[in-house]
Amino acid sequence: MAEIHTSAVVGRGVELAGDVVVGPNCYVGRGVSVGEGTVLEPNVVIEGDVKIGKGNRFYPNSVVGGMPQLLALGPDDEIGGILIGDNNTIREQVTIHPSVHRGEVTRIGNENLLMIGVHIGHDCVLEDNIVLSNFSQISGHCKIEKGVWLSGVVLLHQFVTIGAWCYAAGLAGINHDVPPFMIVSGHYPPKVRGVNKRGLARAGLSEEQQQAVVAAYKRLYRGDRPLLETAKEMAGEDGHDENVRAVLDAIIRSSEHRFGRYLERFRD
Repeated sequence: MAEIHTSAVVGRGVELAGDVVVGPNCYVGRGVSVGEGTVLEPNVVIEGDVKIGKGNRFYPNSVVGGMPQLLALGPDDEIGGILIGDNNTIREQVTIHPSVHRGEVTRIGNENLLMIGVHIGHDCVLEDNIVLSNFSQISGHCKIEKGVWLSGVVLLHQFVTIGAWCYAAGLAGINHDVPPFMIVSGHYPPKVRGVNKRGLARAGLSEEQQQAVVAAYKRLYRGDRPLLETAKEMAGEDGHDENVRAVLDAIIRSSEHRFGRYLERFRD
Protein backbone atom coordinates (compact mmCIF):
# COMPACT_ATOMS: atom_id res chain seq x y z
CA MET A 1 0.00 0.00 0.00
CA ALA A 2 1.27 3.50 -0.84
CA GLU A 3 2.89 5.47 2.00
CA ILE A 4 0.93 8.73 2.31
CA HIS A 5 1.85 11.31 4.95
CA THR A 6 -1.02 12.42 7.15
CA SER A 7 -0.68 16.02 5.96
CA ALA A 8 -0.85 15.10 2.25
CA VAL A 9 -4.05 15.48 0.20
CA VAL A 10 -4.81 12.77 -2.34
CA GLY A 11 -7.92 13.17 -4.49
CA ARG A 12 -10.53 10.56 -5.27
CA GLY A 13 -9.69 8.16 -8.06
CA VAL A 14 -5.94 8.80 -7.91
CA GLU A 15 -3.98 5.67 -8.86
CA LEU A 16 -0.88 5.07 -6.74
CA ALA A 17 1.29 1.96 -7.06
CA GLY A 18 1.77 0.05 -3.83
CA ASP A 19 5.23 1.40 -2.97
CA VAL A 20 4.71 5.06 -3.92
CA VAL A 21 5.71 7.57 -1.23
CA VAL A 22 3.70 10.81 -0.88
CA GLY A 23 5.48 13.18 1.49
CA PRO A 24 4.25 15.91 3.85
CA ASN A 25 1.98 18.65 2.45
CA CYS A 26 1.80 17.14 -1.03
CA TYR A 27 -1.29 17.55 -3.19
CA VAL A 28 -2.18 14.87 -5.72
CA GLY A 29 -5.35 15.71 -7.64
CA ARG A 30 -8.00 13.67 -9.39
CA GLY A 31 -6.89 12.03 -12.62
CA VAL A 32 -3.27 11.44 -11.58
CA SER A 33 -1.61 8.03 -11.92
CA VAL A 34 1.78 7.29 -10.30
CA GLY A 35 3.87 4.19 -11.00
CA GLU A 36 5.99 1.92 -8.82
CA GLY A 37 8.92 3.25 -6.85
CA THR A 38 8.08 6.92 -7.39
CA VAL A 39 8.69 9.33 -4.49
CA LEU A 40 7.02 12.69 -3.92
CA GLU A 41 9.07 14.68 -1.42
CA PRO A 42 7.37 17.39 0.71
CA ASN A 43 5.21 20.08 -0.92
CA VAL A 44 4.92 18.52 -4.37
CA VAL A 45 1.80 19.40 -6.38
CA ILE A 46 0.56 17.10 -9.16
CA GLU A 47 -2.86 17.66 -10.70
CA GLY A 48 -4.90 17.02 -13.83
CA ASP A 49 -4.49 14.31 -16.42
CA VAL A 50 -0.96 13.29 -15.42
CA LYS A 51 0.43 9.79 -15.93
CA ILE A 52 3.76 9.07 -14.23
CA GLY A 53 5.85 5.93 -14.72
CA LYS A 54 8.19 4.02 -12.44
CA GLY A 55 11.11 5.10 -10.29
CA ASN A 56 10.70 8.87 -10.55
CA ARG A 57 11.60 11.31 -7.78
CA PHE A 58 9.97 14.71 -7.36
CA TYR A 59 11.75 17.16 -5.06
CA PRO A 60 10.07 19.80 -2.87
CA ASN A 61 7.94 22.51 -4.47
CA SER A 62 7.85 20.98 -7.93
CA VAL A 63 4.50 21.51 -9.69
CA VAL A 64 3.28 19.19 -12.44
CA GLY A 65 0.04 19.74 -14.32
CA GLY A 66 -0.74 23.38 -13.57
CA MET A 67 -2.69 25.41 -16.12
CA PRO A 68 -0.51 26.47 -19.09
CA GLN A 69 0.48 30.13 -19.11
CA LEU A 70 -1.70 31.36 -21.96
CA LEU A 71 -3.88 34.46 -21.63
CA ALA A 72 -6.54 32.89 -23.85
CA LEU A 73 -7.09 29.98 -21.44
CA GLY A 74 -9.66 30.21 -18.70
CA PRO A 75 -9.99 28.01 -15.59
CA ASP A 76 -12.87 26.07 -17.16
CA ASP A 77 -11.24 25.39 -20.53
CA GLU A 78 -10.54 21.75 -21.41
CA ILE A 79 -6.86 20.98 -21.86
CA GLY A 80 -4.68 17.92 -22.36
CA GLY A 81 -2.33 16.10 -20.05
CA ILE A 82 1.22 15.08 -19.22
CA LEU A 83 2.92 11.72 -19.75
CA ILE A 84 6.13 11.09 -17.79
CA GLY A 85 8.23 7.95 -18.27
CA ASP A 86 10.55 6.14 -15.87
CA ASN A 87 13.51 7.04 -13.64
CA ASN A 88 13.34 10.80 -14.02
CA THR A 89 14.65 13.21 -11.40
CA ILE A 90 12.55 16.37 -11.03
CA ARG A 91 14.33 18.81 -8.73
CA GLU A 92 13.03 21.70 -6.62
CA GLN A 93 10.69 24.28 -8.17
CA VAL A 94 10.42 22.54 -11.54
CA THR A 95 7.17 23.26 -13.39
CA ILE A 96 5.75 21.08 -16.16
CA HIS A 97 2.62 22.22 -18.01
CA PRO A 98 0.12 20.02 -19.86
CA SER A 99 -0.86 20.23 -23.50
CA VAL A 100 -3.31 22.97 -24.37
CA HIS A 101 -5.14 20.53 -26.67
CA ARG A 102 -7.67 18.06 -25.33
CA GLY A 103 -6.44 14.50 -25.86
CA GLU A 104 -2.81 15.56 -26.39
CA VAL A 105 0.08 15.45 -23.93
CA THR A 106 3.30 17.12 -22.91
CA ARG A 107 5.70 14.18 -23.00
CA ILE A 108 8.74 13.50 -20.80
CA GLY A 109 10.75 10.34 -21.57
CA ASN A 110 13.07 8.31 -19.36
CA GLU A 111 16.24 8.87 -17.33
CA ASN A 112 16.07 12.67 -17.48
CA LEU A 113 17.38 15.18 -14.93
CA LEU A 114 15.53 18.47 -14.63
CA MET A 115 17.48 20.65 -12.22
CA ILE A 116 16.21 23.39 -9.91
CA GLY A 117 13.80 25.88 -11.42
CA VAL A 118 13.46 24.32 -14.87
CA HIS A 119 10.21 25.12 -16.71
CA ILE A 120 8.74 22.82 -19.37
CA GLY A 121 6.02 24.58 -21.35
CA HIS A 122 2.88 23.06 -22.81
CA ASP A 123 3.07 20.51 -25.66
CA CYS A 124 6.81 19.93 -25.35
CA VAL A 125 8.47 16.60 -26.09
CA LEU A 126 11.57 15.54 -24.15
CA GLU A 127 13.15 12.26 -25.17
CA ASP A 128 15.59 10.30 -22.94
CA ASN A 129 18.87 10.88 -21.06
CA ILE A 130 18.49 14.67 -21.09
CA VAL A 131 20.00 17.08 -18.57
CA LEU A 132 18.43 20.52 -18.18
CA SER A 133 20.48 22.61 -15.78
CA ASN A 134 19.22 25.15 -13.25
CA PHE A 135 16.53 27.59 -14.41
CA SER A 136 16.53 26.57 -18.06
CA GLN A 137 13.23 27.72 -19.57
CA ILE A 138 11.61 25.68 -22.33
CA SER A 139 8.78 27.40 -24.22
CA GLY A 140 5.75 25.58 -25.57
CA HIS A 141 5.88 23.12 -28.48
CA CYS A 142 9.65 22.51 -28.24
CA LYS A 143 11.30 19.17 -28.90
CA ILE A 144 14.48 18.14 -27.09
CA GLU A 145 15.99 14.97 -28.48
CA LYS A 146 17.92 12.21 -26.76
CA GLY A 147 21.04 13.03 -24.77
CA VAL A 148 20.81 16.83 -24.94
CA TRP A 149 22.54 18.78 -22.17
CA LEU A 150 21.53 22.38 -21.52
CA SER A 151 23.70 24.38 -19.15
CA GLY A 152 22.32 26.94 -16.68
CA VAL A 153 19.64 29.48 -17.64
CA VAL A 154 19.29 28.38 -21.26
CA LEU A 155 16.18 29.77 -22.98
CA LEU A 156 14.32 28.05 -25.82
CA HIS A 157 11.92 29.91 -28.09
CA GLN A 158 8.66 28.10 -28.80
CA PHE A 159 8.71 25.42 -31.54
CA VAL A 160 12.50 24.98 -31.38
CA THR A 161 14.05 21.52 -31.91
CA ILE A 162 17.35 20.68 -30.21
CA GLY A 163 18.98 17.72 -31.95
CA ALA A 164 20.23 14.60 -30.18
CA TRP A 165 23.38 14.84 -28.05
CA CYS A 166 23.71 18.61 -28.38
CA TYR A 167 25.19 20.85 -25.70
CA ALA A 168 24.09 24.45 -25.08
CA ALA A 169 26.33 26.77 -23.08
CA GLY A 170 24.99 28.74 -20.14
CA LEU A 171 22.76 31.76 -20.85
CA ALA A 172 22.20 30.72 -24.47
CA GLY A 173 19.01 32.10 -26.00
CA ILE A 174 18.04 29.66 -28.74
CA ASN A 175 15.49 30.80 -31.31
CA HIS A 176 16.13 28.32 -34.14
CA ASP A 177 16.70 24.59 -34.52
CA VAL A 178 20.08 23.09 -33.65
CA PRO A 179 21.34 20.00 -35.54
CA PRO A 180 22.41 16.87 -33.62
CA PHE A 181 25.81 16.61 -31.92
CA MET A 182 26.55 20.36 -31.98
CA ILE A 183 27.68 22.84 -29.33
CA VAL A 184 25.68 26.06 -29.39
CA SER A 185 26.13 29.29 -27.47
CA GLY A 186 25.15 32.93 -27.67
CA HIS A 187 21.90 34.77 -27.57
CA TYR A 188 19.56 35.81 -30.39
CA PRO A 189 21.08 34.64 -32.60
CA PRO A 190 22.93 31.69 -31.07
CA LYS A 191 25.76 30.15 -33.04
CA VAL A 192 27.03 26.63 -33.54
CA ARG A 193 30.56 26.67 -32.11
CA GLY A 194 31.75 23.11 -32.59
CA VAL A 195 31.00 19.42 -32.14
CA ASN A 196 29.98 18.03 -28.76
CA LYS A 197 32.66 15.33 -28.62
CA ARG A 198 31.61 14.29 -25.13
CA GLY A 199 28.10 13.81 -26.53
CA LEU A 200 29.47 11.68 -29.36
CA ALA A 201 31.09 9.40 -26.81
CA ARG A 202 27.96 9.27 -24.65
CA ALA A 203 25.97 8.33 -27.75
CA GLY A 204 28.24 5.29 -28.23
CA LEU A 205 29.62 6.33 -31.62
CA SER A 206 32.76 4.59 -32.83
CA GLU A 207 35.92 6.57 -33.52
CA GLU A 208 35.20 6.39 -37.24
CA GLN A 209 31.65 7.65 -36.74
CA GLN A 210 32.88 10.49 -34.55
CA GLN A 211 35.44 11.55 -37.14
CA ALA A 212 32.71 11.57 -39.80
CA VAL A 213 30.57 13.96 -37.74
CA VAL A 214 33.56 16.26 -37.09
CA ALA A 215 34.46 16.28 -40.80
CA ALA A 216 30.87 17.12 -41.72
CA TYR A 217 30.83 19.97 -39.19
CA LYS A 218 34.02 21.47 -40.65
CA ARG A 219 32.64 21.35 -44.17
CA LEU A 220 29.28 22.80 -43.14
CA TYR A 221 30.31 25.49 -40.68
CA ARG A 222 33.90 26.39 -41.51
CA GLY A 223 33.59 26.64 -45.27
CA ASP A 224 33.01 29.85 -47.21
CA ARG A 225 29.68 28.79 -48.72
CA PRO A 226 26.15 29.21 -47.30
CA LEU A 227 25.21 26.52 -44.78
CA LEU A 228 22.04 25.38 -46.53
CA GLU A 229 23.74 25.19 -49.94
CA THR A 230 26.47 22.97 -48.52
CA ALA A 231 23.97 20.79 -46.64
CA LYS A 232 21.91 20.16 -49.78
CA GLU A 233 25.03 19.36 -51.76
CA MET A 234 26.16 16.86 -49.14
CA ALA A 235 22.68 15.33 -48.92
CA GLY A 236 22.94 14.41 -52.59
CA GLU A 237 26.21 12.54 -52.09
CA ASP A 238 26.69 8.86 -51.33
CA GLY A 239 28.74 7.53 -48.45
CA HIS A 240 27.48 9.56 -45.48
CA ASP A 241 26.47 7.50 -42.44
CA GLU A 242 23.22 7.86 -40.49
CA ASN A 243 24.73 10.34 -38.02
CA VAL A 244 25.91 12.76 -40.70
CA ARG A 245 22.56 12.27 -42.47
CA ALA A 246 20.79 13.30 -39.25
CA VAL A 247 22.79 16.54 -39.17
CA LEU A 248 22.05 17.30 -42.82
CA ASP A 249 18.37 16.46 -42.49
CA ALA A 250 18.02 18.77 -39.48
CA ILE A 251 19.59 21.70 -41.32
CA ILE A 252 17.41 21.18 -44.39
CA ARG A 253 14.20 20.73 -42.36
CA SER A 254 14.79 23.86 -40.33
CA SER A 255 15.20 25.86 -43.55
CA GLU A 256 11.58 25.09 -44.43
CA HIS A 257 10.48 27.78 -41.98
CA ARG A 258 11.65 31.36 -42.38
CA PHE A 259 12.88 31.57 -38.76
CA GLY A 260 14.59 28.18 -38.82
CA ARG A 261 12.07 26.34 -36.63
CA TYR A 262 10.81 23.25 -38.43
CA LEU A 263 7.96 22.59 -35.98
CA GLU A 264 6.42 25.98 -36.81
CA ARG A 265 5.13 24.31 -39.98
CA PHE A 266 2.62 22.44 -37.83
CA ARG A 267 1.38 25.43 -35.85
CA ASP A 268 -2.43 25.60 -35.64
